[in-house]
Amino acid sequence: MKTIIAKEFADQPQFDSVKGILQACVHCGFCTATCPTYLLLGDERDSPRGRIYMMKAMFEGEQVTSATRNHLDRCLTCRSCETTCPSGVEYGHLVDLGRIAAEQKAPRSKVQQSIRWGLRQVLPYRHRFGLLFKLGQRFRPVLPQMLKQHLPKASKKLSLPQGDHTRVMLSLPGCAQASAAPNTDIAAAQVLDKLGITLKVIHKSGCCGAVDHHLNAHDKALQKARHNIDLVWPELEAGAEAIVVTASGCGATLQDYGHMLKNDAIYAHKAQQVSAAAKDMVEILEKEDTAALKILKTAGKVAVHCPCTQQHAMQLPGRVKTLLKQLGVEIAATHNDHLCCGSAGTYSLLQPRLSHQLRDNKLHDLTQDKPDQIVTANIGCQLHLGGSSKVPVKHWLELLASD
Repeated sequence: MKTIIAKEFADQPQFDSVKGILQACVHCGFCTATCPTYLLLGDERDSPRGRIYMMKAMFEGEQVTSATRNHLDRCLTCRSCETTCPSGVEYGHLVDLGRIAAEQKAPRSKVQQSIRWGLRQVLPYRHRFGLLFKLGQRFRPVLPQMLKQHLPKASKKLSLPQGDHTRVMLSLPGCAQASAAPNTDIAAAQVLDKLGITLKVIHKSGCCGAVDHHLNAHDKALQKARHNIDLVWPELEAGAEAIVVTASGCGATLQDYGHMLKNDAIYAHKAQQVSAAAKDMVEILEKEDTAALKILKTAGKVAVHCPCTQQHAMQLPGRVKTLLKQLGVEIAATHNDHLCCGSAGTYSLLQPRLSHQLRDNKLHDLTQDKPDQIVTANIGCQLHLGGSSKVPVKHWLELLASD
């Protein structure tokens, strides 16, 4: 569609790609059929097509109000619309830019700004988050249900493998997962050890930048991206085969480093290489001889949840389910696999009503076949679903753990 970007945005290099993305949209409406918020609310302004209309008007210089910003806030950035779109509209990148513009034109209240600032001071920092998380677990019985549902009970920690192999892959511990579900990365290390691969932990790495990025602190997100690139680059040059992704939310961001830093003359090339090196564990295992891997006898019937970041951003729909079936897992039937569970990073904290509705719907779709447990590939989804599920929720790699 014809688009004339207003000078105030045209003069900002960060908005260079807006016009091309907007013009790719043909308004066919296919995206509305797979948009979780539109299916819940039935409001065109809460669909990708409706939001694109609003963003087009905004970038062309029309008046922006808090209502525009609120409709953009209600977007989960699940990117299901991208999978559906026949025109290849990069909606995820567009809505990120739309949120920046909306905040410029319609600033948030001091209270909203403070809440978002507070989240950015805790969630992306492993030690800060870990300390508060452990305190929360200790006092879990007396916490209000709103907080309790985000805090799983402590579980027995798995044992790290002791093998040392020629083949090396890298692990970035990130922020939330290291404290909330440490067994995920240990299970990954155990699995790779059985395949003759050492998982080398880059301890000084930090948050991938996703939290800052999705809360519009893009400069902070880029700082975190550069920090991680500086740490893994020498390892990749020394022969490390991949950066292992065990949280698809982080994986989606790592694979977007090339886009995020495309205009950075110093980091653009390195960012592209790091993005290419970031591989979900399912991609890695698909290329290996998995004969040495054994499924836990207690696995039972398993419902597989495929996070939005894994199926729509990383483009790996159904791959975990297929792999587990090949390894002998009894897979439970599930419904509406393409729809978001409502976690979506900080969405569950900032949009609790919609988030909980989506979670309830997702748990209903995952448990129709009466599974013994639910597995997923992202820490946010794991905590979100586990907070309300009557069935245990864990990372799928734990099905392959040794102890």
